[in-house]
Amino acid sequence: MKLINKGKTKDVYELEDGNYLLKFKDDVTGEDGVFDPGANTVGLTIEGAGKSGLKLTKYFFEILRERGIPTHYIGANIEEATMIVKPAKVFGNGLEAICRYRAVGSFLRRYGMYAKEGQPLDAFVEITLKDDERKDPPITEDALHMLGILSREEYRTLKELTIKISNIIKEELAKRGIELYDIKLEFGRVGENNEIALIDEISGGNMRAYKDGKYIEPLKLERLILAD
Repeated sequence: MKLINKGKTKDVYELEDGNYLLKFKDDVTGEDGVFDPGANTVGLTIEGAGKSGLKLTKYFFEILRERGIPTHYIGANIEEATMIVKPAKVFGNGLEAICRYRAVGSFLRRYGMYAKEGQPLDAFVEITLKDDERKDPPITEDALHMLGILSREEYRTLKELTIKISNIIKEELAKRGIELYDIKLEFGRVGENNEIALIDEISGGNMRAYKDGKYIEPLKLERLILAD
């Protein structure tokens, strides 16, 4: 295997057949030792976080595959904390799509003059650049188009997929009495037709979820969802 990239929470290797292998790590994003799915730095290491994240990722990606949602997912090996995926080309240097159902985190920090903490939001989607130096700034559809990062048609597809996928995740969590506050997704172009598809992962480290008004840590979230 050839090492392609060492990421914050995963390392990426190229396989002989052209597909990629993702190695999940126990690092999670946050600041000052506090987990924050919206942070752009590794804040702490939680033992077992890699396998836990992969278990949820496998669970959700397989649900999405059944629903006909395009993703890069091929298969996973939980014991080795690895996932095999199709190669994907990211938009620019990478984008993140965030779907918000409650006003928390960076949304509240930016719009606190108008928003109340925990205020309901109607699947509010925002796109941010993956840019650690500039703390992953939000970017508008116009800017994405004018800077040549993605077309307006691609933006509409990406936004529609973000809402559709987030609503599926929200519904799955609700079956277990868990409320999704927000979730962060990544997309890329996959295959010869450059189909826009979900990439990366869907795990507790990518979302804020609450039960009975209390925040659920990533490892506990995995146990609650996969308890069956």
